[in-house]
Amino acid sequence: MTLKQLRYAVTVADTGNITEAAKKLFIAQPSLTSAIRELESEYNITIFTRSNKGIEVTPEGDEFLGYARQVLEQTNLIDERYTGKSTGKQRFCVSAQHYSFAVEAFVELLKRYGGDKYEFHMRETQTYDIIDDVAHLRSEIGILYLNKFNETVIRKTLRDNGLTFHSLFKAKPHVFIGKDSPLAKKKSLTLDDLKEYPRLSYEQGSHNSFYFSEEILSTVDCDKEIIVRDRATLFNMLIGLNGYTICSGVISEELNGPSIIAKPLKVDDYMEIGYILPSGITHSKLTGNYIEMLKASCRWLE
Repeated sequence: MTLKQLRYAVTVADTGNITEAAKKLFIAQPSLTSAIRELESEYNITIFTRSNKGIEVTPEGDEFLGYARQVLEQTNLIDERYTGKSTGKQRFCVSAQHYSFAVEAFVELLKRYGGDKYEFHMRETQTYDIIDDVAHLRSEIGILYLNKFNETVIRKTLRDNGLTFHSLFKAKPHVFIGKDSPLAKKKSLTLDDLKEYPRLSYEQGSHNSFYFSEEILSTVDCDKEIIVRDRATLFNMLIGLNGYTICSGVISEELNGPSIIAKPLKVDDYMEIGYILPSGITHSKLTGNYIEMLKASCRWLE
């Protein structure tokens, strides 16, 4: 096994295509294929399955790639520590629930530390995928919330995946609605106020347990439910259908415009929003810088 082979395997997994990976690595496709096969033979595993449709990572390959990313990340840290230089293009990835402050911090990180060459990823995705991304080092950091309903399950899932949760702030429940909603004139809202309106929430895929819901109070009965996958669709439907979603109340008018407003929700609950990191692994300078940006962007919430 060599660092080059590990880098080859991770690049193939990230691109999902041997030809594309070979182009990014500036090597011939047969040489890349041979290197991957040598790696699989050395450890007697199958990292990728190949078909006419392309390649897919196997379950044992997914585990192996998690270790490979750890090795490569630690190698980069050694290079940065003792040479003062980052190797090649800067790469950074965040996996998060749909929080505008996380995007604001990401933008600020790019402005300050992006440099001349970079490849940054901001993944607003499903809760379990956030955990899985960070556990397998596809993302350096993840952002999600805990509350009294999901905390036991989420913390156990984090422990099982070798991750730790670090709190940023606690928020009281709010409701996002359109500024012209019939509910907009109220100073605060109750669950009874919401009954006749459509409730919007983010899809959680195969891990659709209530414990992985991005919205609190997901077990409360609702006659009108709309499930979406992205923030823009959710906001458009809040406006067009007089819908609502239950959230932290933290929103950036600069990023999301003035059409969405937040109203306090009168319930005995909270959202403790924080970031997750792999335990026992020293994080990169960019990750540390991003954490500082996160803290700065939500400091006014404390």
